[in-house]
Amino acid sequence: MFIYKWPADKENDTGIVGQHSSCDVRGGGISSYADNPSGAGQSLVECLNQALRDVPKERHAGTPLYLGATAGMRLLNLTSPEASANVLAAVTQTLTQYPFDFRGARILSGQDEGVFGWVTINYLLENFIKYGWVGRWFRPRKGTLGAMDLGGASTQITFETASPAEDPANEVQLRLYGQRYRVYTHSFLCYGRDQVLRRLLASAVQTRGPHPCWPQGYSTHVMLRDIYESPCTAAQRPQAFNRSARVSLAGSSNPALCHGLVSQLFNSSSCRFSRCSFNGVFQPPVAGKFIAFSAFFYTVDFLRTVMGLPVATLQQLEAAVVTVCSQTWSELQARAPDDRARLPDYCAGAMFVQQLLSRGYGFDELSFGDVTFQKKAGDTAVGWALGYMLNLTNLIPADPPGLRKGTDFSSWVVLLLLFAAMLLAAFALLLQQARSTKWASTI
Repeated sequence: MFIYKWPADKENDTGIVGQHSSCDVRGGGISSYADNPSGAGQSLVECLNQALRDVPKERHAGTPLYLGATAGMRLLNLTSPEASANVLAAVTQTLTQYPFDFRGARILSGQDEGVFGWVTINYLLENFIKYGWVGRWFRPRKGTLGAMDLGGASTQITFETASPAEDPANEVQLRLYGQRYRVYTHSFLCYGRDQVLRRLLASAVQTRGPHPCWPQGYSTHVMLRDIYESPCTAAQRPQAFNRSARVSLAGSSNPALCHGLVSQLFNSSSCRFSRCSFNGVFQPPVAGKFIAFSAFFYTVDFLRTVMGLPVATLQQLEAAVVTVCSQTWSELQARAPDDRARLPDYCAGAMFVQQLLSRGYGFDELSFGDVTFQKKAGDTAVGWALGYMLNLTNLIPADPPGLRKGTDFSSWVVLLLLFAAMLLAAFALLLQQARSTKWASTI
């Protein structure tokens, strides 16, 4: 849950929205309550009660409240539209019991999720419009940044492009503050971190051997229904299996085999366009600077801070992945004793991130240097939520608010030189006057 605030007396209410507070909802996403819809609504209560405290009481009735659901609910809606509708109805029932201005719960499309993440980043970094020190809005002359989001069930890549997309489904045209933007975006369903881990687990079970991406010394029992009931593992699902059956699986810390397992997720065999990322999806060459957030950030941050490994280049990232995938279970526990629940999956997650960026999206050593892994911009979390809220509340107008274009860099240089010359002239006059006064007093 994110609570945003902005002063109401500013021009058009633009360029000034910030994050007031946030709250992490306990448990899984609302799609995990398909068999218990009321639990989805109940899971939100703790954070909604915090919202009652964080938002001034006199503002409750006028504060708009939205719920946006992403890839987990998109998957549930594919497999069971009825269960999806029941979950949305349950959270709606809970949200309407609070004194806020509830304006609906809906499932975002993959395109929406990608574009709203891109809007969030560039809004927070003031790439669309900036409030100048002279008290006027102006358009910065820097370009926009690309956005890469890695969630639980899908991953998105979005960036501005000069040429029309060969596949119209991958292009969105926006008009923000009087400026037009042509944006490439694509969302890969089943390529979020949780679903990738599930697909790799299904592949490891099929081989009847150890899981090469799990650390040696780690073993656990897995319910077959937890593997195969996702539409993302439909292609790997046996024709008949016992939903209640358990299988025992151990890790082997084998980076080479793990690499092979992950590489099977990317199909580059066919492309009907001039170029593709993977699975036959059109993508122009990556261009400009990018911010990678959500699970991209958490994965790379683990390599940097917990493992103490450099990841500034693509080669360093690949070496870091090999290192973490070579660790035994005891070695990993020694490094992060408080993160036991996630530890077994860091190798698979890091291997997937490295291959998605290089093999999937086509980043090379040069373009990878323009990728920043980031969690926040200032005090505001980076993600689709802010962009979604800005869109629904119409806080980004199509037309510019009293726009004043920024001055060219060369003009600033001339102005600064003139200012410096004036200061020197003034100093020289003062010095001459002081000398004249001293000479007169001596006479």
